[in-house]
Amino acid sequence: MSTRTEGLVRLARIGKPHGIRGEVTVQLFTDDPETRFAPGSVLTAEGPAGTPAELTVTRARWNKQILVLGFEQSPDRNAAEALRGTQLFAAPEDRAEDDEWYEDDLLDLAVEADGRRIGTVVGLITGPAQDLLEIVVEGRDEPVLVPFVEEIVPEVDEERGAVLLTPPPGLLDLNEPGADEAPDVESEA
Repeated sequence: MSTRTEGLVRLARIGKPHGIRGEVTVQLFTDDPETRFAPGSVLTAEGPAGTPAELTVTRARWNKQILVLGFEQSPDRNAAEALRGTQLFAAPEDRAEDDEWYEDDLLDLAVEADGRRIGTVVGLITGPAQDLLEIVVEGRDEPVLVPFVEEIVPEVDEERGAVLLTPPPGLLDLNEPGADEAPDVESEA
């Protein structure tokens, strides 16, 4: 994140062009796309060399499950292609509730369970039913997905820089290699 985007929250990453009118698909990192990408919204952009510092939304529509955006600064397919990979940022909204979190608030927080550090938060996956914390557990290569619900994540302490987990038995072992295999039993002859 550059100094230009410091204090802002990431809303989306621009994907491939859509059609010939300069529209692009986006990967969303916000749970309020209708408000954040309303026509007239001005977003801070961070992308390849030559990317405008700000992009102004002219249109936003859904194509199946994918949000398609048009920008004032992107009049045609060539301009849209040049925006591929650009990250879009905006000022954080005021939180309506204490239990609302942005991914940037959670990234790199320590994860603790049973009074000891067990890993680090590396992502937040927002979903229609519930969100998932993506956690790298110490000693494991692959991240573990943990439902971001109060029963399993009762506390996020930003001051301490930690997330407290109370996982049910086996939750952190679900993606572990061999967790779904039966133990090897040597046959005695």
